[in-house]
Amino acid sequence: MSHYLVFSIGFLAQILFSARLLVQWISSEKAGRVLSPLLFWQFSIIASILMIVYGILRHDLAIILGQAITYGVYIRNLCHLGFWRKIPHVIRNIAIAFPILTILWLQLGDVYNFSSIIVNKDIPFSLMIWGLTGQFVFTFRFIVQWFSTEKVKESILPIGFWLFSIVGSVMVLSYAVIRQDPVLFVGQLFGFFVYFRNTLLWMRQRKPCWKL
Repeated sequence: MSHYLVFSIGFLAQILFSARLLVQWISSEKAGRVLSPLLFWQFSIIASILMIVYGILRHDLAIILGQAITYGVYIRNLCHLGFWRKIPHVIRNIAIAFPILTILWLQLGDVYNFSSIIVNKDIPFSLMIWGLTGQFVFTFRFIVQWFSTEKVKESILPIGFWLFSIVGSVMVLSYAVIRQDPVLFVGQLFGFFVYFRNTLLWMRQRKPCWKL
């Protein structure tokens, strides 16, 4: 498959990921506190599907696993926001079936399969471990978000989400530089500023007397 098409899919995913952060950031700045808007999660699930496809086309296990773990969290937040049931049944079923279809693709594919992803000569084993670790830390933010949301029965973005975002972003950014992946690099570079700013907003929200 053409490299231009592969990178186009990746950049489209990152544009949506960046758009979700932009929407969340602007909404939070207006409110003066950290918000979890519906559009953030709508963009997330569409971008995640594209990013999983990009990860497969790039034979990149770190990207695939990172998105696969958070996929269900996106759907759960759409449920909490009351949007999931408004989606037509056909689209909901396709969204739910997507992970299964992805597994079948990797199981039956000739060029893109589990073997070609796990044993990728372009990614040294040590780099793969670093990339997986970075994605795990970066992805863990959504596990924190999920537990916090389930606790209050409301979609929220707690401080732990932003702290793990900052640390994970730095790790994934370094992986992107070594891997020479412009899609990951551009996405993480933009996101880092938003993660840091939301951390400051959260601190100001808890400590109104602070001038940040």
